[in-house]
Amino acid sequence: MHATIRWIAPVAVLAGLAACEVGPDYERPTAPVPASFKEIDGWKPSQPQEAESGTAWWTIYEDPLLDDLEKQIDVSNQTLKASEAAYRQASALVQEARSAFFPTVAADASAVRSGTGGGQTGRASVKSQFTLTGDLSWEIDVWGRIRREVEASYANAQASAADLAAARLSAQSVLATDYLDLRISDELRRLLDETADADQKSLDITQNRYAQGTAAKSDVAQAVAQVEGVRAQLINVGVQRAQLEHAIAVLIGKPPADFSIAPNPLDQSVPGVPPGVPSTLLERRPDIAAAERAAASANAQIGVAIAAYYPAITLSASYGLVSSAIQTLFRASNAVWSVGPQLAETVFDAGLRSAQVAAARATYDQTIANYRQTVLSAFQQVEDELAALRILERQAEVQGRAVKAAEEAEALILNQYKQGIVAYTNVITAQTVSLSNKQAALSILQNRLAASVVLVEALGGGWTAADLPSHDQIRTDSSTSVPIP
Repeated sequence: MHATIRWIAPVAVLAGLAACEVGPDYERPTAPVPASFKEIDGWKPSQPQEAESGTAWWTIYEDPLLDDLEKQIDVSNQTLKASEAAYRQASALVQEARSAFFPTVAADASAVRSGTGGGQTGRASVKSQFTLTGDLSWEIDVWGRIRREVEASYANAQASAADLAAARLSAQSVLATDYLDLRISDELRRLLDETADADQKSLDITQNRYAQGTAAKSDVAQAVAQVEGVRAQLINVGVQRAQLEHAIAVLIGKPPADFSIAPNPLDQSVPGVPPGVPSTLLERRPDIAAAERAAASANAQIGVAIAAYYPAITLSASYGLVSSAIQTLFRASNAVWSVGPQLAETVFDAGLRSAQVAAARATYDQTIANYRQTVLSAFQQVEDELAALRILERQAEVQGRAVKAAEEAEALILNQYKQGIVAYTNVITAQTVSLSNKQAALSILQNRLAASVVLVEALGGGWTAADLPSHDQIRTDSSTSVPIP
């Protein structure tokens, strides 16, 4: 007994040394962050809107149907369900890594009956053996290999949670863009309907003048061509609208055949989205958080690779009962046991471990570069949309004046035609210019709305790094279906 204690004591000391970990401790990498957004200069939204605390970002568009559709993404979008399952898988891998902290216990029971032939004596020999054993194996994490594995697993799970948030935000922004584009299609349909009605009235006037002999037949033909051309455009609008409706159905997890949105002309202004301070963008983008957590995981894997240089220390123990008769199996005299440490060290591996450490360091350097590139791309996206909103706002003002002037010119030239002052070609030209300007104004509005959605997405849609799951939550989520955050 005393001998056992003497060699167990050093093992206990090694277990106490398990507080040390080989490999570099993680520090969040630096990234280039500007003091302010460049493209915000000259753009001062008159009524900046931001979703109130506790509400979703898309409420800034003040559309109840859009609100309802966005809520269905969390429930039925299959891409998000796949991302949620990937997060649960990453959480389960944390539990798998943590299991190495604890001993592995195995039990075995057997009953064997064996014998030999009679041979020359003619007598057969039969033996029975009953065995019941329990084995324990425990790797003592002296060098921190297991802890680094767990550290990497936690970081991977958090990166997966950030990927889930990014997928959710992407689906929301795509749905919002598709919905607003669909409403633009409805508005274009309304515009073409009004234009077709106005052109039909011009056709009626031209036919009356032709009947009175004050207009040429070519004028009638031109008027008919103008009406039918607008009607053809009107029919074509239905193609894009149908495709947008189908895309929205899939986003909310419904077959396109079972889903429809009633036509409704757009009644929407462009909300001004406050971009905030550039430094906060690092905490507001889930893709940046995912890239940073990937770097943390790669850093921990360096420690795992370095730990391979050190011997693995395993404590093994076994206790069992062996007897030739089941009745006497549980007697103390039939007990067998063993206990002792095992030390395993690789003496020669032809550079395998050094190559693994070099690969781990290279992977870490790669994740750092990816993280910084993600940050740069995030700032580019914000700057792009700020510039787009600022420039498109100015373009909308100019285009608005062009629409007003074209409408006035169309009315004046039509009156001049009625009085026989100008040819009908002037009317056709004025109508074409007016419709073209109105369509351009509608296209600018569509681009402004799309830019506002992308800007919200670029700013993180209200997500923050504080939404990343804690270690305790990850362990809980590994065995349950988690609600999409």
